[in-house]
Amino acid sequence: MRHIILFFGIFLYTTAHAQNPAANPDIPQHDPPVTKQVNKTIGEAGNDTEFDMAPETTIKVVRSALASLNIPLPAGPFQPTWESIEANYKVPGWLQQAKFGICMHWGLYAVPAYHNEWYEKHMYGSKGIMEWHQKTFGPQETFGYKDFIPMFTMDKFNADAYADLFKKAGAKFIMPACQHHDNFALWDSKVTPYNSMQMGPKRDLIGELSIAVRKQGMKFGFTNHGIENFQFINPPQEMLDKMKAAKADLFDPKWADFYNVADRSDEACRKFLVNWFQRNVELINKYKPDILWFDNGIDQRYLDPLKVQLAAYYYNTAKKWGKDVTINTKKAAFAPAGTNINTIGSILDFENKVPPGIRTGVWDVDVPIGSSWGYTEGMRVDSAGSILKRLIDIVSKNGIMILNLSPKADGTIPENQQQSLLGVGEWLAINGEAIYGTHSWVKFKDDENNNIRFTVKGNNLYAIILGKMQGETVTISSLAKNKVKGKISSVNILGAKDKPLYKQDEAGLTIQLPKQAQLSKYAFVVKIEGLQMNASTYTTSGNPMPE
Repeated sequence: MRHIILFFGIFLYTTAHAQNPAANPDIPQHDPPVTKQVNKTIGEAGNDTEFDMAPETTIKVVRSALASLNIPLPAGPFQPTWESIEANYKVPGWLQQAKFGICMHWGLYAVPAYHNEWYEKHMYGSKGIMEWHQKTFGPQETFGYKDFIPMFTMDKFNADAYADLFKKAGAKFIMPACQHHDNFALWDSKVTPYNSMQMGPKRDLIGELSIAVRKQGMKFGFTNHGIENFQFINPPQEMLDKMKAAKADLFDPKWADFYNVADRSDEACRKFLVNWFQRNVELINKYKPDILWFDNGIDQRYLDPLKVQLAAYYYNTAKKWGKDVTINTKKAAFAPAGTNINTIGSILDFENKVPPGIRTGVWDVDVPIGSSWGYTEGMRVDSAGSILKRLIDIVSKNGIMILNLSPKADGTIPENQQQSLLGVGEWLAINGEAIYGTHSWVKFKDDENNNIRFTVKGNNLYAIILGKMQGETVTISSLAKNKVKGKISSVNILGAKDKPLYKQDEAGLTIQLPKQAQLSKYAFVVKIEGLQMNASTYTTSGNPMPE
């Protein structure tokens, strides 16, 4: 994953429709800037080129790859056009209800466990990390990234134990990475030899986990970062020359299709794109994912022909399964009009950035459990309270949180990550009523107290008070008599034994708190009945409601 994404602020750019790739089929073209004012409150944005990670190729190469696929489109209502996908797509109801899911970065980069999950890129191109690698493992030409594969044992991986932990954490869906930028597939594949069944663990990690997760009643999908591999590694010329002269590592013919460094011709890119599509089709057919999430590499418009073909394949196939599924993407990857408020056939994902205000529709935020996405030695891990604070904030704004875990190369999930997860689950076991199946109220936080967030379910309003409150009372100013419609008929604190005393006046709703021992140290929830609530802010397209 990339680490810096600018979602907010006012950006000026020309609409993506102004781009006409067919006019210059031999020239690589990124999306042009967009020239309309975007709504920063809801995180509206388009594609950018700084971190798009897409293969630097042309619409001509993309169309050639599409023409050579020889993979029939399954029968069904979806055709490979934006118009057809828009007409037939509907956000799965289960996802709108879920509110909390888990993803994972697990892979070869957990072996060195240094810097971050982009270790492969940095060990060939960042001075300090290149030197650290040489001191720790030897020169890159004698110990390359491929040499981590046998060390990625996953010998302590227990899919049932993972699934049990996720269930206890309160997650409703699980989506581990099936491959990262490094091109190593974590499933039993027949379309790439670089996979966890033939190498390294000698196990179908995705397959094992999919079975275990579904046994626990959770939905299962995966994140796919594979398209970013084609130009992920960019060594300095000195290293390239050294490797090329020795025909080592990056230039070893046996590993050419693993690294995609030695040959970046149009023909090599065409083959890469064909294989990317084949891998996705294999994943779809083998594991029947409920959600298929893509990283930044598919954002650019010149990849649209492949994207709509894959979307139609996935959605028609899911129709045969009788399952409601979705694709999940970033920025304007599935928004041909140019900005993410017009996404078609995909849920929008914000990476580690939360819109500053309520965004109606359906969207999610993926967040790391600590200081890195992939496991690194000594990484900081967030407490359960910190994770819950983010979850509550995201849900109050109408979003879904996807928490990323970082397992070790032996398959263990570090104890501090497990404890944080279990703390989240303990809180949700008592207070999940205010999270699952909710939508945003007319405001996401209290007028005066920034530690109070709101959610709605049916006719019930939930006020979630962050942290362990000091004092004997709490006042919610947004619920003053002159600010809300209806008459409060009941006030309860979830998990507390006794009903609290309360009064509502022009200052707000003031609640007499029970003994502190009855309240969670992370947050507690006040359930308010009798007020007139707003309708659901869910949309079938996932896009924000018209203003």
